[in-house]
Amino acid sequence: MTTSFGSLVFTPVVKASQERYGSRRQYARMEQLGYAPQGLGPDEKEYLSGREAFYMASLGQTRWPYVQYRGGPKGFLKVIDNNTLAFADFRGNKQYISTGNLMTDNRVALILVDYPRQLRLKILGRVEIFEGEKAKDWLARVRDLDYKAVTERVYVIRIEAFDWNCQQHIIPRFTVEEIRTVLQPIEKQMQKLHQENEGLRQKLIRCKSE
Repeated sequence: MTTSFGSLVFTPVVKASQERYGSRRQYARMEQLGYAPQGLGPDEKEYLSGREAFYMASLGQTRWPYVQYRGGPKGFLKVIDNNTLAFADFRGNKQYISTGNLMTDNRVALILVDYPRQLRLKILGRVEIFEGEKAKDWLARVRDLDYKAVTERVYVIRIEAFDWNCQQHIIPRFTVEEIRTVLQPIEKQMQKLHQENEGLRQKLIRCKSE
C-alpha cells in the first residue's frame, strides 16, 4: 500500500519554508490525500515501461546521500505489481556504494525523466536485495536475454509513495534512436527525390546526345 508523497517528505521545517514562500496551501492539499491503496496506475506503468535510465539516491552510514545513474535496455525497470518494482543490477565499476548503503538503510528515492515529453516521476521505496540462489526466481523476471551485461543481483523496490514532478526547466533531449525515428520519413523522401533527380539527369543527357 502506498501513501501520499507529501506525508513522507513535508517535514515541519519543509512546511515552514512552504508557508514562508507562499506555497503551503497548495501542498497541504497533497499531504491530506492520505493513502493511495491502488498504487501505480496505468499512466505510471506505461511511463516506467519506456524508461532506459533513472537516478537513484541512497543514504550511507556517514549520513551522506549518494546519487547513482542506472541505465539499461528500455523497460529494464520492471513493474511487478501496483506497489513493487524490480531491476537487474548490472556489473559496473565495482564500487558497490548503493548496494552497501542499502544494506544498512533500505530507503531509496528514484527520479525518472522523460526528456522529449518533459515529464518526471519521483518514487520513494524500500529495497530488498537478492543474490545467488535467492535471486534465481527474480532473475527470470528481470533478465533481458538480448542485453549482454552481467547481472550481479536483483533489486526489488516496495513503493511507499510516488509523485509526478513539475515539468519546468526540463530541457528536451532526444536519443539517437528517437532522432532516427523522426528523420526516417524525411530520409525516404530525400531518397525518392534523389532518384527522381537522377532519372531527370539521365533523360537530359540522352536528349542532348540525340
